[in-house]
Amino acid sequence: MDREAAHSRIIELRAILEENSRRYYVDNAPTMSDYEYDQLMHELEALEADFPEFASADSPAAKVGSDLEKGREFVQRAHRYPMLSLSNTYSIQEVEEFSARADKALGSSSFTYCCELKFDGTAICLTYKKGRLVQALTRGDGVVGDDVTENARRISNIPQVLHGDYPEEFEIRGEVLMPYAAFDRLNELRVLDDEQPFANPRNAASGSLKLMNPDEVAQRGLWCTLYHIPAQSLDFESHDQALRAAASWGLPVADSRRICRNIDEIKDFIDYWDVHRKELPYATDGVVIKINEMAFQRELGYTAKSPRWAVAYKFKAEQALTPILSIDYQVGRTGAITPVANLEPVLLSGTMVKRATLVNEDQIRALDIHEGDYVYVEKGGEIIPKITAVEPLRRKPGAKVPEFPRVCPDCGTPLVREEDEAKWFCPNSDGCPMQIKGELLHFTGRKAMDILAGEATIGQLYSLGLAKTPADLYDLTPRQLTSLEGWKEKSALRFIASLDKSRAVPFERVLFALGIRFVGETTARTVARYFGSIDALAAAGEDDLKNVPDVGEVCAKSIYGYFRDPVHLEEIDRLKAHGLNFSVEQPSASASDALSGKTIVISGTFSISRDDMKALIEKHGGKNSGSVSSKTSFLLSGSKPGPEKIRKCEELGVPVVDEASFLAMLPADAPAIPQAESVEQLSLF
Repeated sequence: MDREAAHSRIIELRAILEENSRRYYVDNAPTMSDYEYDQLMHELEALEADFPEFASADSPAAKVGSDLEKGREFVQRAHRYPMLSLSNTYSIQEVEEFSARADKALGSSSFTYCCELKFDGTAICLTYKKGRLVQALTRGDGVVGDDVTENARRISNIPQVLHGDYPEEFEIRGEVLMPYAAFDRLNELRVLDDEQPFANPRNAASGSLKLMNPDEVAQRGLWCTLYHIPAQSLDFESHDQALRAAASWGLPVADSRRICRNIDEIKDFIDYWDVHRKELPYATDGVVIKINEMAFQRELGYTAKSPRWAVAYKFKAEQALTPILSIDYQVGRTGAITPVANLEPVLLSGTMVKRATLVNEDQIRALDIHEGDYVYVEKGGEIIPKITAVEPLRRKPGAKVPEFPRVCPDCGTPLVREEDEAKWFCPNSDGCPMQIKGELLHFTGRKAMDILAGEATIGQLYSLGLAKTPADLYDLTPRQLTSLEGWKEKSALRFIASLDKSRAVPFERVLFALGIRFVGETTARTVARYFGSIDALAAAGEDDLKNVPDVGEVCAKSIYGYFRDPVHLEEIDRLKAHGLNFSVEQPSASASDALSGKTIVISGTFSISRDDMKALIEKHGGKNSGSVSSKTSFLLSGSKPGPEKIRKCEELGVPVVDEASFLAMLPADAPAIPQAESVEQLSLF
């Protein structure tokens, strides 16, 4: 691959991985399997290694996936010790290579491995002082996490008070899980309440731990298992010894671990649990292999995002054979037609699978699917059921190939398919019922306008003719709603209140909510900030749109076409009349121009958060950059700056400035910067 192609692919991979990381950690609604994500991550890591000039500290390959979400009410606190992720592999050969590297690095030293199950939940870090639970943090971005202490107190097997000979103060890390039984109960209730069910127990556990009401957390049936005391927190000779001590203090430590002395014993452990994990009441997705002796862990150390003394082997996706009962053709909000196979129910990864996507017509042909075929179904990464192959030996004589529809199954409009598209589309975007309801659901979604309206509500309002476009929602009154079946005064007032609140949603989210094809969250944000208002965007030509960063020819054509449609312009005028925000708020006046013309890279930890430091730079006229180059004015270095950035500065002769010197550059009467809340918050990596 040449340099230009590599750079293009790196940018593409970063965008895909960041989007799917957000869906996994923040939305708890992943659309990509763990395996697919890990393969793309490995590709990115390899490209950045081959083309180091494109490497960046902001790349997904160089940082831990983050569950932090702006706008949530949780207080964020610093981890005393970085909370890193593990290197993943699906290959026994790579486990052998890990073992060989340990043998080589540790030489003739005698050491062992501690092998444990890899639990499929959400990470948590507990701190105990004088035997009492005082803090619980999520992983966050590995440096800071959300303080969920009150929620953790509601998890039944997390002890509030320890017993035995426990230390004065320590922290211990582990996983919050949702057992299969609790997961099934929760999803049954969500279906009854017309809410989207969780995709899997991991998502349910993560979402439950982030609930704002601790009493509701207590009803979710969460479970905790603990598996790591940081070596800096307590002095033990081995990892296993630390966990045995923790268990004696009353902490819920997993008892499925085994001390192994060589690669053959590690393989035996993996083979055993690859079979017997199906008997467990909660989800596991692999085995973690750790160097057991603490001294050797310290000797091997860490990379930027994971320890060198541990690796996670992930089990291959579970597979089952089941017949196709029928095929439905669903119409999405963009008009895309997606075939979905209805299956004879089969148990996979602790849940009953009844449906699986067939993606598009080409996929049906590639798999050679016939009516009534027996198919192999997997849950890649234990998330989305996927048909991977057909069992031809069980095909019935005379079975027919399913006919993909050529008219919309919902409105009867002839379907279209562009040359470069894999899917068929219904072009009747303003008249197809499924598309209209899909657009309304998209508009009301949490990442868009955040209006209290689920699928059942939208379906009811549409069928009664009360909502055909988003603007219709703002015409509704409490009296209208309370006259409808199932609506009480309280629910009507809550719905109207959410509509009122949505008027304050910023322009970038309103633009995303409009549902313009190819305009996702990131693109909407970029376009909104580039043009500043809906009027300027509507007046832009295709060439103007192509000049916007990350907007390609296809996206530009889609945006341009959207604003040439009188129906869309009329809808925007109605939404304007309802008070929605169609322009970017003007930034507050600069505090000074002390940093005008300077491009600054920040690295390390400061007395304020990195976001606040970046805001301070912009406030005084400076420009932030994520990587050091010949155009960098200086590197603003906090404690523990990235060694690669320091090396790059030395190589290019870029000055390195500490925080005190930086603050001295600002006017003496500049507003004071906010201080961290506690000493622990200063202990960033």
